[in-house]
Amino acid sequence: MLLMLVSLLHCVPAAKACLQCDRRIRLLHEDFILSAPTVDDQIELKMICDQAYVTYKETSQERKGVIDPTTLYRARTDYQSEFDRFLKTKHTGSVTYEAIQIMEKGRKILEKHLNTFIGDGLCPNKCEYPVLAEEGGQALLNCFLSWHRLLLGKTEYHYSWAPGEPGAKKLNESDFRALVVTDDSSVVLNQLHVDEQGTYRCSLQNRNGFVFYRATFLLTVAPVPDQTHRPVITLPPLPHGDDQSPFQPTEALLVPVIAMVTALSLAASVGITAVLGLVISQMRAAGELSRRRKGRRAEQNTV
Repeated sequence: MLLMLVSLLHCVPAAKACLQCDRRIRLLHEDFILSAPTVDDQIELKMICDQAYVTYKETSQERKGVIDPTTLYRARTDYQSEFDRFLKTKHTGSVTYEAIQIMEKGRKILEKHLNTFIGDGLCPNKCEYPVLAEEGGQALLNCFLSWHRLLLGKTEYHYSWAPGEPGAKKLNESDFRALVVTDDSSVVLNQLHVDEQGTYRCSLQNRNGFVFYRATFLLTVAPVPDQTHRPVITLPPLPHGDDQSPFQPTEALLVPVIAMVTALSLAASVGITAVLGLVISQMRAAGELSRRRKGRRAEQNTV
């Protein structure tokens, strides 16, 4: 089974994705056929043109049947220029022979542009992209190319992963673990750990498992430098059974302390009571003396 792009195997004029399906090329050929002097020549040229379309299709299929719009445009304009020169040239030989020559030249033009596209744009054999991320960060893996939109049928992106240092050894198919199958061409890896680095692979497949395109991402995760932490100072534990330590309030030490506090409290209470009693006695004596003085003054005033 060969890789197919829209209209390379099934011509869809609206897509214009193959040289033999392009309307301008077909009109060019039709005008050339109608210019033949006899009906027999026209029939002969029509058969040559139809056969040329078959060779164009085979040329595409032999090169995985892939062509993007830009490559198609270059092939078409190149062929149109060559065909215009052919029409302006005076031919003395057989019309059918000249037609075969120009149609073959069109096939070679298509072949040339397809080879250029496969080498520079398709990347069918080795598409490796180094990716560098920090530990705890994220990495974006995207294997989309513009011609993916033109593929026939339902396609999906299959992502897989082979752990380990990327590029350290040759990997086999059994080394890869399936990660995700998605319609999106890209995936984002979040909160990366160092042990998640490795070789990530993306393959564009149809429902039958045929691989149209494959890309490899060599992901390296750089560890975050260790941060210097100040050590926490802890006091050494007290020796076991150290009865003389002031930090171990044993029963023998607590009893005298409680007794002393109680005695001081009682002494303070007695002292406060005595002082209050003395103050009260002095206040009573002063009041009695004041009453006596007032009584004497009253007697003197009466006399």
